[in-house]
Amino acid sequence: MDQSGKSQDPQESVRPQPPEPPEQPDPPKAPAPGRKGGGGGILMGRPFGVPVYVAPSWFLVAALITWVFGGQLERVLPELGALRYLVSLFFAVAFYASVLVHELAHTVAALRFKLPVRRIQLQFFGGVSEIEKETETPGREFVLAFVGPLLSLVLAGVFYAGMALVEPDTVPGVLLAGLMLSNLIVAIFNLLPGLPLDGGRMLRAVVWKITGRPMSGTVAAAWVGRALAVTVLIGLPLLTHTGALGTARPEIGGADSLTDALLAAILAAIIWTGAGNSLRMARLRERLPDLTARTLTRRAVPVEADTPLSEGLRRANDSGARALVVVDRQGRPTALVREAAIVGVPDHRRPWVAVGTLAQDLREGMRVSAELAGEDLLEYLRATPATEYLVVEETGEIYGVLSTADVERAFVSAMARRP
Repeated sequence: MDQSGKSQDPQESVRPQPPEPPEQPDPPKAPAPGRKGGGGGILMGRPFGVPVYVAPSWFLVAALITWVFGGQLERVLPELGALRYLVSLFFAVAFYASVLVHELAHTVAALRFKLPVRRIQLQFFGGVSEIEKETETPGREFVLAFVGPLLSLVLAGVFYAGMALVEPDTVPGVLLAGLMLSNLIVAIFNLLPGLPLDGGRMLRAVVWKITGRPMSGTVAAAWVGRALAVTVLIGLPLLTHTGALGTARPEIGGADSLTDALLAAILAAIIWTGAGNSLRMARLRERLPDLTARTLTRRAVPVEADTPLSEGLRRANDSGARALVVVDRQGRPTALVREAAIVGVPDHRRPWVAVGTLAQDLREGMRVSAELAGEDLLEYLRATPATEYLVVEETGEIYGVLSTADVERAFVSAMARRP
């Protein structure tokens, strides 16, 4: 399953991502299970305190699995009739429950390593565990990646053992066989050594251990992932066409070949995109320390609330500042003059508008240390969304105003830069 960025492979595990730039609105309250949530899907629960969302695309895949597996049941258990689709739907749900177990393995390992997990999302081609920080050592990286496929292998073994307890040509027998095979495929596929698959994370950990540089591991695993994408694009249709996957060549028709080619193209695109995203996120993470509150802050001048806007702007221009901070009679900051509000006041009205009418009161969390940088800065801003923040020195002295827009521009610029 996937663990970084938004691209997924069939059951990839999502690697840690840098914290997102802060959003403007206040964070919504957590929705109740079964309701539409901020995670891009339906919130199903919070195992271990981590929200699990089901994306709308999951329902499309569930319908597809129900239809395909139903066709297979018609050949194996024709006496079921229309009930085969109900059995197939149960298989689809059980399969994605297995995917959730895979993702929970990553989540539990991440929490044991004290890495925050934002959410788990079940979607089109598997699951995504969004771990917000990188592991500190290659050994932990290897373990974090390996536990997902390991749990899938364990589930395959459990279902295989269950097959010995039931008759093969029965509904339980067919379901257990299907779940055993699907979990085995999930495990083997995820162990392939290329990003964004779990095997790619394991390869990254090995190269990181050998070279001592996590970036070297990411580059190697990302390029192996891209080679794997090309292999899937070309090799999967060839394997099916030659009957190497167990289907006799005369039985393969034009529609089947087209389906195989389409599936291979989708898988290849997901792997290629995921590898590229992993590489880009790693490069971004190397540059995050350059994002500091001090360098991104606009210098500000203090003004009292009844100061005319035109006078406040004149003082700012004279001192080379780009922001206004409202202070009380003792010089203590109480509010920030919003840039958007200033822009909305025409020039001819500025002598008659007091800066206090355009200011936003300083709330808890809107004071930022000038020393904050990198992930710590982004995480702090994301936890307390606002449009502007007061930046202060360690002594409490006003340094300036930090605009969310400036942070976002710097973040995007860091992502776009090539090494």
